Amino acid sequence: NLTVDVTGQRRKEKVILPSYLQGKKPNTIPNKKMEDPVAGKVSISSLATRQDLTGFHLIPPRVTFGVLKEGCTYATTVIMKNVGVNFSRFRVKQPPPYTGLRVMYAPGPVAAGLQVELEIEILAMVFGGKDAGGLEEVSHDIEILTETETLLLPVKANILC
Repeated sequence: NLTVDVTGQRRKEKVILPSYLQGKKPNTIPNKKMEDPVAGKVSISSLATRQDLTGFHLIPPRVTFGVLKEGCTYATTVIMKNVGVNFSRFRVKQPPPYTGLRVMYAPGPVAAGLQVELEIEILAMVFGGKDAGGLEEVSHDIEILTETETLLLPVKANILC
């Protein structure tokens, strides 16, 4: 319980968990069931299914850039950790150019327990013709396709125009 300290007294301020503890399973869309020619047929003697043995967690589970200056490029890193028990492959569906977003990563399989870094880059640009009172919101879900599901990484930013 985080509302009391080690002596049992009520805490005066909120405890902020470190980012690695805030990682959680992201929003996902399960892939349609089909025979995977890469992974082949998997036979498991336990009650677990292949779905239970694969999976990634995103740390942090969402990216909020805050207020950005138009014309500047900003970047942040998201950790994608393989929390399954097998090697797992993935690929990132690049966001459309109008978002100003780009994802850079090293493709290839990720071993169980290991992680890969995704560099999320945004070129702050205003594409709407309307006056949004000096701020324009960019909001996009980056799609990360794995062998069993599609992960969604929400990215938000406000561009000062």
